[in-house]
Amino acid sequence: QVQLVQSGGGLVQPGGSLRLSCAASGITLWNTAIGWFRQVPGKEREGVSCTHSHEDYTYYTNSVKGRFTVSRDIAKNTVYLQMNSLKPEDTAVYYCGTAAFCGTLINEYDYWGQGAQVTVSS
Repeated sequence: QVQLVQSGGGLVQPGGSLRLSCAASGITLWNTAIGWFRQVPGKEREGVSCTHSHEDYTYYTNSVKGRFTVSRDIAKNTVYLQMNSLKPEDTAVYYCGTAAFCGTLINEYDYWGQGAQVTVSS
């Protein structure tokens, strides 16, 4: 059974940093694409980043380029989303998901984490 367990959300002031974790069981992240999405109430889930280490590929949406960084810990089977210089418009519930290849469509992803609330506010 595949499970993705997220942690690391919270409240941070503008300009601050947070790191989200996505720990997997039942699946090896080395040969899997991991996407990060975010969603605010009333809007569709938006793709933020996707990485596939076997393909040596990482994507970031324009609004987070230079501020967010994805990394993997193969030994822990965990992917991280480091978020720096956070802005109020980054406020959302963040989800990690797995897929065969990186894509921007939600239905391309097979499994999802439970979500982590990120709130950027002074």
